[in-house]
Amino acid sequence: MAFTTRPVVMGTHGMVTSTHYLASVEGLQVLRDGGNAFDAGAAMWFMLTLLKPHLVGVTGEVPILLYLADEERVVAVNGQGPAPMAASIDWFKEQGYPMIPEDGFTPAVVPGAFDAWLTVLEEYGSMTLDRVIGPAIRLAKEGFPVYPTLSVFLNRLKNRYLSEWPSSAETYLIDGEPPRVGQVLNNPDWARTFTRMLEKTKTSNRVHSIDAARRYFYDGPIAETIIAYTQSFKCIDVYGKMNHGLLTREDLARYRASFENPVTVNYRGLDIHKCGPWTQGPVLLQQLNLLEGYDLAGIGHNSVEYLHTLVEAAKLAFADREHYYADPEFVDVPLGRLLSKEYADDRRKLIDPDVASMLFRPGGVEPTELKKSGQKSWFEGDTVHLEAVDSSGNMVSATPSGAWIRTSPIIPGLGFCTSTRAQFFHLDPDHVEKLEPGKRPSTTLTPSLVTRDSAQYMVFGTPGGDKQDQWTLQFLLNHVEFEMNVQEALDAPTVHTGSFPASFWPHSVHPGEVNVEPRITEKITEGLRKKGHKIVVSKPWSHGRCLAIRYDPVSGVMFGGASPRTGEPYALGW
Repeated sequence: MAFTTRPVVMGTHGMVTSTHYLASVEGLQVLRDGGNAFDAGAAMWFMLTLLKPHLVGVTGEVPILLYLADEERVVAVNGQGPAPMAASIDWFKEQGYPMIPEDGFTPAVVPGAFDAWLTVLEEYGSMTLDRVIGPAIRLAKEGFPVYPTLSVFLNRLKNRYLSEWPSSAETYLIDGEPPRVGQVLNNPDWARTFTRMLEKTKTSNRVHSIDAARRYFYDGPIAETIIAYTQSFKCIDVYGKMNHGLLTREDLARYRASFENPVTVNYRGLDIHKCGPWTQGPVLLQQLNLLEGYDLAGIGHNSVEYLHTLVEAAKLAFADREHYYADPEFVDVPLGRLLSKEYADDRRKLIDPDVASMLFRPGGVEPTELKKSGQKSWFEGDTVHLEAVDSSGNMVSATPSGAWIRTSPIIPGLGFCTSTRAQFFHLDPDHVEKLEPGKRPSTTLTPSLVTRDSAQYMVFGTPGGDKQDQWTLQFLLNHVEFEMNVQEALDAPTVHTGSFPASFWPHSVHPGEVNVEPRITEKITEGLRKKGHKIVVSKPWSHGRCLAIRYDPVSGVMFGGASPRTGEPYALGW
């Protein structure tokens, strides 16, 4: 039996997971009150924007995967907002920028997540909007006890808040100091913003109320306040430049989230579903196709050969991500070829079982030597994740992010800040991710949903930027190849590599580096070194906060698990 820190949570009526236990509590309560998985997912998202403000905000972005039990099909939701129409490579170069900065107002994109969740509720939800948002409004009014990781984070931001962002200091400092662990932190402006929205948009028709809230946010008082502040207050960024924002009312007013078909591959009889190449989701599928050609169970869990094979497969898949993935409305992404078994068979030949590659090798492109560049940011763990399964068998998997309180100041009176996701774009006109007006940045956010013979099987995901589809890959293989239950599979130590250009500013590259959790033995890491890997030992229990729910449609039993990493994620069910 594998090591486990927590019991598998089991139930038959409903199950939720999220990156903070208080959000999980409210998600479960929604299910207990008769709501469905879609209501619960939205309620948890609103809660997390308050509980995890350094990881997600209401003006951020989200990809969502839905399993519709009545229709026995999977639907993807595109909740990534585009760049402003005023944003261009020429504008940034004229301002003297070598890259799009990670902070300030200039990397702001249109808020995508708010409309994505409204769209889900409008089409598939069952509860009124005030019931879904109500728990978050109460939390914003009454506050919550600050936990250790948030206290540490706010300590790091104190000086910037006091010297540059008074609105952020007013919201997140208490008497000029970061809150201590256990102090209660509230956000009355956030509560007032959404209380007013509900008061102004409530009607007897649930769907009409949702549509009215959409207009209030994107073409009403909230949009007006966002644009007025970002176009009047000059915000200093990482390059020492001060600029207004580029977003306009027209950018917000024209935005709508959309439903899409997921992208899917079959692995060992399971259909793994991801969002399209506007996320990094297909990179998990490419890794699975590569690894399907190996007897992984025979090689042995977390052996030298196993970890070497995983890392080398990741290098090939992420090279394709860097070279090919982008907004499919602007770029013809050759997903049919990239996800074919024949392509994987050909690419698998590039994996040397004895030597770690130091080359950047996208398919169909001449290999180039990777060169180290950039520094790793202290900003680790940039995202949240949530899942819900209801008694009807509906499933939700979502990885919301953006609008971080580290990279943009709080908008006075609203209680939240803008997104800075445009930092994912490049100013190189030949790069597939080049900045273009109205283009969506290709995000790292990547929920997962699994079916077997069109029936429900599992939802899973994790925060972690470029590392998400490396950690979740290992979770899935732990479960499928090594027959671990969900908690055992979540607890097992993992590795990841940064041997490709990072998505976040400053797009750093660390050729050959492999980060390992210290529970992987010295004997194993020494074996990896002999193959040429540059081993970096991470802090204990530091690789992600993966969550999962396994569902058996025959018995109706749900099996939930949450990684104990950072302490706050929890699975709850009944």
